[in-house]
Amino acid sequence: MLGRSGWSRVARSIHTRILLSYIALIILSGGLCTVAIHEVLMIRLETRISEAVQQEFEEINRLLADGRDPRTGAAFTSVQGVFDVYFRRNVPSQEEAVLAFADGRLHHAALSRFPIGRLPDDTMHVFATSARSYALADGRPPIDRYDTARGDAYYGILPVRVGASSGAFVVTFLPVSQRREIAELQTYGAGAVLGVLVLASGCAWLVTGRVLGPVRQLTETARLISQSDLTRRIPVGRQGEAAEMALTFNAMLDRLEAVFRREREFILDASHELRGPLTISMGNLSMLDPEDTDRPEWRATIALVTDELERMGRIVGDLQLLADVAHPQFLQPERIDVELFVAELAVKLSALAPRRWHVDDLGSGIVVADRHRLTEAVINLADNAVRHTEDTETVALGAAVTGTEFRLWVRDTGCGVPLDDQPHIFDRFRRGSHAHLRYPGSGLGLSIVRAIAQAHGGRAELVSRPGAGATFTLVIPRQTREGWHLGQDSDR
Repeated sequence: MLGRSGWSRVARSIHTRILLSYIALIILSGGLCTVAIHEVLMIRLETRISEAVQQEFEEINRLLADGRDPRTGAAFTSVQGVFDVYFRRNVPSQEEAVLAFADGRLHHAALSRFPIGRLPDDTMHVFATSARSYALADGRPPIDRYDTARGDAYYGILPVRVGASSGAFVVTFLPVSQRREIAELQTYGAGAVLGVLVLASGCAWLVTGRVLGPVRQLTETARLISQSDLTRRIPVGRQGEAAEMALTFNAMLDRLEAVFRREREFILDASHELRGPLTISMGNLSMLDPEDTDRPEWRATIALVTDELERMGRIVGDLQLLADVAHPQFLQPERIDVELFVAELAVKLSALAPRRWHVDDLGSGIVVADRHRLTEAVINLADNAVRHTEDTETVALGAAVTGTEFRLWVRDTGCGVPLDDQPHIFDRFRRGSHAHLRYPGSGLGLSIVRAIAQAHGGRAELVSRPGAGATFTLVIPRQTREGWHLGQDSDR
């Protein structure tokens, strides 16, 4: 069973809020419709009563217009004669009463079909007094109301004058049965609204449940996700916004999982690489005798430990650079004259080691890129080439600018890269099968090269054959991912 907090969470859920809003809208619209229908029916009822009253008044007016008593053929001499003829010819309809007043007194009353057998004395007094005041009235008589034990009754008074005598003709209706029908209709309407409310609420609960299903699954998945388990995904429906949302969230989880996986691999690789220098340093330090500081082993051990710590410092610096790649300010693009830039690089590289340095192509044109990051990448490539060549072998630098790309390469005639190592040559801490026999590198140089190329929106390529040298190339698109349009001649 749900506790207080569980019910509170259900009450605050978007599912419940949508359903309550839907129910409130149905109740409001149903109530407004019921009130509107009641008012329309009452207006139509009053209209029918007014028409019936006017019809009775027209009967009297026709008798007055004819002006002769049909029994004698002589002219009417009093209002009593007019009323007598009327009551002989007409019978009140259902729920109708007709009264005639002559000279302020009740002359005739037809109440047999009226819902109440006898009118209250105060009402009769109103009719009698109104008859005298209406006797002088002109125009269309209004329809008024008076209270009864069974609800409001409607009445109209027509003043009648024949010669010296005057009177009033009163028609009154008490629509009990018609009001009952309207009330029953309202009851049926309220029942229909209640039925629609229940049915629509059930449908709304199911529909909103299905619509919000991906949201709940997203919430549950987000709640269950941890750094150690990013494999959960939201089931994707057939179509619609919910399916699109699920796809987007799953794509985000894919990216997060890839980031965490790379981070985990990075940490594992870094810990493995750093463990070596630390182990060597700690092992050699433990072999020293604190009481014999003048022995040559001290100096050798200190030199070895210093070298290992310097190597660890380089690894940490390289790791810091790789971590900074994702920073928005990692690149500081500027306009670069390719020919001058390659000439400057050639001078810098020639000081690395005694090799047969050569420039394949200076290139030409203007590109927009980070000069210092490209210099760093080229120096890493040149240092890698130096480590895999002898003094008499060639290391070459070159550049080319095309319509869509800027290519910057370092070529050597050394031992080349084994075929098995080529697919992983740009990975972190990968030094090749026999690289450790030639130099104690950290295995981060080429991964830094690839990171700089990718930061520019480009890539790093390798073309090599074992025993025939290798060519490492930075391929930079002339429009970077930050939106810089490379190769433009203006500073806009």
